[in-house]
Amino acid sequence: MRLGLALGYWGRGPEAGHVTLAQEAERLGYDSVWTAESWGSDAFTPLTWIASRTSRIKLGTAVAQMAARSPTTTAMHALTLDHLSGGRMMLGLGLSGPQVVEGWYGRPFPSSPLTATREYVDVVRQVLRREAPVTLEGRFHQHPYRGADGTGLGKPLKPITHPLRAELPLLLGAEGPKNIAQTVRIADGWLPLYWSPSRPEVYEASLAGLREGFLIAPMARVKVCDDLAEGLLPVKAMLGFYIGGMGHAARNFHADLMARMGYEEEARRIQRLFLEGRREEAVMAVPDAFADEISLVGPRERIAERLELWRKGPVTDLLALSPDPHTLRVLAELNA
Repeated sequence: MRLGLALGYWGRGPEAGHVTLAQEAERLGYDSVWTAESWGSDAFTPLTWIASRTSRIKLGTAVAQMAARSPTTTAMHALTLDHLSGGRMMLGLGLSGPQVVEGWYGRPFPSSPLTATREYVDVVRQVLRREAPVTLEGRFHQHPYRGADGTGLGKPLKPITHPLRAELPLLLGAEGPKNIAQTVRIADGWLPLYWSPSRPEVYEASLAGLREGFLIAPMARVKVCDDLAEGLLPVKAMLGFYIGGMGHAARNFHADLMARMGYEEEARRIQRLFLEGRREEAVMAVPDAFADEISLVGPRERIAERLELWRKGPVTDLLALSPDPHTLRVLAELNA
């Protein structure tokens, strides 16, 4: 099982320590470093900055949001950074949810997310393979555009720049069972939001038919500490926000996933508290057991024991959410 460093997205401003952390992860032998985006900083610019200050570590987006860019634009970002970094780019994509897509990006959330994702990946693949001009008569993506409000002058094009790698790794962030099953068919890897090594049955049916080389790269908060409850607080804060605030009360993919993992009553309570403005209560309502099983927190010996569970399953890459150099070093030692 390889290790990756997950940096996430910026908060109020730039994260000054991200480059230093990425350099330390590279020194420690981590295989990859990953950036993200929500409705603030973008995923590609910080990754390019990190690329210019590292030499070996792979560079991934976990995730770049599909609604933020047309698929050809995303492919341009990926092929450009792949060239500049000497072939280190890994493209992780996610659809996001209705609140973000419609509220931030100002476009309709697709009525068929599976179809929209499949078409998006198709176009990105066409650009990167550069076998012919890009063409697609899709439901959500048309190349060239043939809508009634168009000029009718568009023509199929292929990229001027020759991509460095036609088969640049493409991973998808997927949560629903059908979305995960489609990811296994059309992508090179999967970026799970929550992974519990003690509940393999949650994803077992969706992961049927895994082919050799398919990547499964979940993110997990990792923290070496003596006080387990204190170490779990950042995990609970993250869960409270995602379960309670990253989606509508009637359509929240994160809450639905928590429910499928055996915590339905707790997920709905967290949602209710968060939407009532009782955010601190929502965070404290996150069960310690759930926060614990999707993370690696505690003394070194405890993390070593729990790390074995992660290695026994299908996970190929553990992406550590940890701003702590000491924790990164301990994890590297334990995984050696």
